[in-house]
Amino acid sequence: MKKLFLCAALAVFAFTSVDAQSFGAKAGVDLASNKVEFEEFSSTVSETGFYVGFFAQFDINEQFAFQPEVMYVAVKDLDQIHIPLMANYSISEEFSVLAGPSLGIILDTEEEMNSLNYGLEFGAAYDITEEFLVEARYNIGLANLIEDAPDDLSSKLSGFFIGVGYRL
Repeated sequence: MKKLFLCAALAVFAFTSVDAQSFGAKAGVDLASNKVEFEEFSSTVSETGFYVGFFAQFDINEQFAFQPEVMYVAVKDLDQIHIPLMANYSISEEFSVLAGPSLGIILDTEEEMNSLNYGLEFGAAYDITEEFLVEARYNIGLANLIEDAPDDLSSKLSGFFIGVGYRL
């Protein structure tokens, strides 16, 4: 699993160059929920876990940046490599909003479960100093994680992330 995490991190940053304005590490809490829907029945199970990862920030102009990330997310029996590709828009010198697509690779999936998860992510970040930041995000899972599911059956994974980051 460590090799897969390292490979995913290298893959995301392979397309980047040393021209990044900043690199950093982040960690925090993931409040995950799995919503299962069958016909008119709906059930949601929530669990708390953690995430750790890395990010790069490429400034496009003074207010707009591209921010690819690779994170390892662990929630109870579910481990995932989470790869958000975020647009970072600075509202002020300290405060920014984030939005973009995300891709997840679920490790150790059960039989008849998809290992590919994708969704949309949005949130906000506050720079405490030039090095330290805090952030809060919500990821809306769009992928049905049940393999070959009929139209009336779905299982979708979403999560609320709260954490801190450090720019190198």
